[in-house]
Amino acid sequence: MARKDRRPVWLLAAALLGTVAMISAQSQQPNLGYDDTPFQPDGKWRVHDVRRPAPQSVTPGLFVSAPPPKDAVILLGDGADLSGWQTDAGAPAPWPMAAGVLQTGKGIIRTKAEFSDIQLHVEFATPSTVVGSSQDRGNSGVFLSGVFEIQVLDSFENPTYADGQASAMYGQYPPLVNASRRPGEWQSYDIAFTAPRFNSAGELSSPAVVTAFHNGVLVHHARSFWGGTAHRRILPYKPDMARGPIRLQDHGNPVRYRNIWLRSLISDK
Repeated sequence: MARKDRRPVWLLAAALLGTVAMISAQSQQPNLGYDDTPFQPDGKWRVHDVRRPAPQSVTPGLFVSAPPPKDAVILLGDGADLSGWQTDAGAPAPWPMAAGVLQTGKGIIRTKAEFSDIQLHVEFATPSTVVGSSQDRGNSGVFLSGVFEIQVLDSFENPTYADGQASAMYGQYPPLVNASRRPGEWQSYDIAFTAPRFNSAGELSSPAVVTAFHNGVLVHHARSFWGGTAHRRILPYKPDMARGPIRLQDHGNPVRYRNIWLRSLISDK
């Protein structure tokens, strides 16, 4: 027979209210990860694992905007318009742009042209006025070959799951370090990307590989993607991933972009 709780009614009520308040507070905590997602292929961490350690923060050097080399394809810059961009459905890109600065809008946009092996430069800035936390704060993304995401996020003193912070290979690898600048400041990604290869039977011969610098700091060194990017899972490789557009994500959080250019590498010609 269970022992009756002999505490006064008022004390029981207070304890109950405290429990409700604690549950409510927990439900309002920022998203720091998951413990119910699939394990990554090496079996060490789950996708967006709540237990995965965050990378150490480092202070990057002075920001210098990188002018495009003469052989670059200018995707966004002074004097450029959005004629080279569209929605995934093929409609004109709806994001607003002024003086070469693009503001995220409704829906994902992508380049009309498709690429495989590239060198890519991207400059972005999250809002100077901070609104939200974790994944709801200056969130966007740069997708290579249309499906391999390098995360864009305000990760300056903003805890979130390690493989979802700024410059992460989203859902797969955190950056080696967190090189984020303060909210509102311009930042840069410089990326060397090798697209995946497939044999004549459509089987994967070699995975997609990326080397990336965030604000001039190395954050990925010849790392392979385990597959395409998705929330809470990893997409299997398919032959159509061998070539694709550059896509910019709308996550419902404002982010600005400018000075985006790329160079197709020798193996892409």
